[in-house]
Amino acid sequence: MSSQEVIVYSRPGCPFCSLLRAGLDREGLEYREIDIWQDPEAAAVVRSIADGNETVPTVVIGSWSAVNPSVDQVLEAVADAGAARS
Repeated sequence: MSSQEVIVYSRPGCPFCSLLRAGLDREGLEYREIDIWQDPEAAAVVRSIADGNETVPTVVIGSWSAVNPSVDQVLEAVADAGAARS
């Protein structure tokens, strides 16, 4: 099964992003975090997923995406996609 990268779109000062990051770190999940305030293309991706809003955290794993998902939702998507866990 091929591995799918976990991408977490976030921005500085976002408490929901901090909570998700802490939970994913506790679970040992490998992910790439992208600051939408520093990357206009990332902000556009988030807007395309979040009905035109820049709502974070937004997580993308392959064809799966979610706005402000729980750690459990991300872990379930990881299991479904075969994403890498450390």
